[in-house]
Amino acid sequence: MPTDHTFPGRWISAASMIGGPLLLLAGTLMRVPFPFFFPQQLAAVQRAPGLVIGGYTAFLAGNVLMWPAVVTLARRIGVTHPLWAAWGGVFVIAGLFERTFHAGINQAAFRMVRWRGLDPATAFVRDSYTDTHLFTYLSFTIMFGWYILAFGAYRSRALGLTGSIALAAMGLVPLGVLKGTDLFTIAGTLGLCVAFLPLGVELVREGPRPGRRSILLALLGALVVALLAYASTYG
Repeated sequence: MPTDHTFPGRWISAASMIGGPLLLLAGTLMRVPFPFFFPQQLAAVQRAPGLVIGGYTAFLAGNVLMWPAVVTLARRIGVTHPLWAAWGGVFVIAGLFERTFHAGINQAAFRMVRWRGLDPATAFVRDSYTDTHLFTYLSFTIMFGWYILAFGAYRSRALGLTGSIALAAMGLVPLGVLKGTDLFTIAGTLGLCVAFLPLGVELVREGPRPGRRSILLALLGALVVALLAYASTYG
């Protein structure tokens, strides 16, 4: 049966555009009290594990949640500028994968601080920092993807000049393992909020409100997902 539905859909895209940037900003601000580089970041895990690990976890959650927003913006750009949409969307999503990979190393280092101590964890990160792997060759996508997507958004009028510049600021956020918060990180995550939050609110408002049946199904689905998430911790 024909349908005008386009993946990932209005509600998922709106949730991504609103929740993703806010989580990234929250994770960024939680790391403000601690020096930027990895030895100090690992030392901070000993002093304030909840705040440090919570900040990194919030940033990771926001990073993963961003992909529907990127897909939706790329789809809007692609109406008039398909090449900018394709390159920008692919590069940004590859960059999201890259940051998720870095987050896995971060979490492993945090566990090493807990189970082996600060000095072994610091030595491990220092000695392995320049090791070559698949994502070594994709680091450029973390920066340049946002620039390409932002330029495409401006050319296609999917975003105005202010929103496009704000989106491009995300390319300033430092990349790599165990990076804390600096002015570029704050500027980038704030810019992402400026670019995406208005679009998310617009998506919420532009269509019909969900009916009672849809709300009940969504709540049931959320409960099932929560139970599956809990069960996954035993795997």
